[in-house]
Amino acid sequence: MALSSPRLGAALGKPVRLTVRGGAFQGVLQYLSPDRRLLLRTGALQLLRGMGTKEQTQAKLIVLHLKQQRVVSVVGEGVNLCRHGRLSWLQIATKSRIFLFDIFLLGPQAFKNGLQMVLEDKNILKVIHDCRWISDCLFHQYSVLLCNVFDTQVADVLQFSMTTGGYFPHRVCTLQECLMQHLKIPSKWDVLVKCRQEVASENPDIWFLRPFPPSLLQALALRAMYLLMVHSSLMDNLMSDLTAVVNDYLNAYRDGSGDHLRSTKPTCRELPKELRQLAGDQKLRREKAVKDYRMNEDGFLIRPAMKINEKNDPQKDGARRDDRDCLPPNEAMSRMSFDNQDLEK
Repeated sequence: MALSSPRLGAALGKPVRLTVRGGAFQGVLQYLSPDRRLLLRTGALQLLRGMGTKEQTQAKLIVLHLKQQRVVSVVGEGVNLCRHGRLSWLQIATKSRIFLFDIFLLGPQAFKNGLQMVLEDKNILKVIHDCRWISDCLFHQYSVLLCNVFDTQVADVLQFSMTTGGYFPHRVCTLQECLMQHLKIPSKWDVLVKCRQEVASENPDIWFLRPFPPSLLQALALRAMYLLMVHSSLMDNLMSDLTAVVNDYLNAYRDGSGDHLRSTKPTCRELPKELRQLAGDQKLRREKAVKDYRMNEDGFLIRPAMKINEKNDPQKDGARRDDRDCLPPNEAMSRMSFDNQDLEK
């Protein structure tokens, strides 16, 4: 029997077991959207801090899990993250697990035990925000050559350009802004991510404090989880024009009488009306963008900075969809979890 929204709402914060077409999920119900999209806490957060016998076994299992993935998110935390800086934490998230690697304690051995193989695997897409810094750090300090990367900062700019008819913004977005722009996240988790930003700016050396504060461990895991979700949202946005035109293509002939097909040559190279319509859409977007944004002397649209407490405007910045669409509808999500015992080890 299908659960009603009131019954699901009554289960918030309680252990539940949900069965959907994709499988069975068990955990603590953390979040319920108005259209019954769910988020479960499933005990999927793992920390790797040492390289003893137990930890080496754990590392092998982690690497095995990562090598089975097609897409993962990668986030690095530290001070002045480049060849001249220090990397403290490396977070990697999959659809069902979040791994926090304590690089400060593990050192180069973390990469020699399989992590380098994952980061250099051409068959695994790595989702990273502004990969320039961590790419420089990993290569010059750990001899890790990142490849097959989806950069959300680049994708965000391309999406902005697409939705403004070809204009580019005068600046790029931070990861925090990208999360706010493309996702609607539970406020208590949003506070955690913001707390991480504020604490780090006040005391950058906190990344090297051990034991590490559990609240900041949560923030690290959240950034990796949200980054993976942003990838889904951006991919949908970037593919929206292609998807729309292809759908028009599918219906172009089959929904008509078919009489004109006798005189239409299959080899005709004239631009079809479906693609001509896209050119018209681009013109309308440019006209709207000029009204909505100021332009600087270089011809770039001035993109205002998003305030930390600013609510997302789905119509602003060229957004064309409900940001919640990045979550699978009517399915339990076991994307992340926080086990207090894991966090306090």
